[in-house]
Amino acid sequence: MSRFNDKRVLITGGSSGMGLAGARRIAAEGGAVAVTGLDAGRLAEAAKALPHGSPVLHNDAADPAAASDLAEAVQEWGLLDGLWLNAGYAAIGPLEEIDAAAFDAMMAANVRGPMLQLAALSPLLAPGASVVVTSSSSTYEGAAMTSLYAATKGALVAMARSWASALAPRGIRVNVLVPGPIETNFRHFLPDTARDAFESFVVSQVPLARAGTADEAAAVALFLLSDDASYVTGSQYAVDGGLVML
Repeated sequence: MSRFNDKRVLITGGSSGMGLAGARRIAAEGGAVAVTGLDAGRLAEAAKALPHGSPVLHNDAADPAAASDLAEAVQEWGLLDGLWLNAGYAAIGPLEEIDAAAFDAMMAANVRGPMLQLAALSPLLAPGASVVVTSSSSTYEGAAMTSLYAATKGALVAMARSWASALAPRGIRVNVLVPGPIETNFRHFLPDTARDAFESFVVSQVPLARAGTADEAAAVALFLLSDDASYVTGSQYAVDGGLVML
């Protein structure tokens, strides 16, 4: 398959997990791919995993200045045929433990970051480009411990619907990936002692009775980024083994 021949795709949060799995597949299908990340070690590993010369950029979505920095780097690279807004992080805890600092930090990374990134990168999207936004099944699970994280990922769904309308006159599509329990970095924000029990609890609710893989989630993102999804916009695609039945 060569769905990405002569195409440029940027993946934020692409130095590990689903993002890196997608980046590797785009390169294998003939595309040029750039990724962003925060962790120096993961960025170094991503540089090794991708074709020589692939832009691997340190970029913090929570930093208000990072969006313009990213746009400047992309402008030197060329117009984008695909943009996967995948950067973000998760944390869970009781409602009573949420304070203003925790709220502001997660909203900055998971909501303001993608908003400012797309605003800055919009002029650099080629006609007919595709944008994919990573949400989460947490938006729909109603889990007691994930209210703040779910709120940020629900905001992305709402924003993406408006972005789909705003960018449609340029032939640009915007769709949402809704991953459920994915093995790579799955609930990595939990302490080791709690992770196994929580993962077992979540997976027990999945009709397919297992967690998904990074490649399985990336495969759906790549479908949405490719011309195979040329008549798909404003939609949500769940990759969750049937957990929320969107």
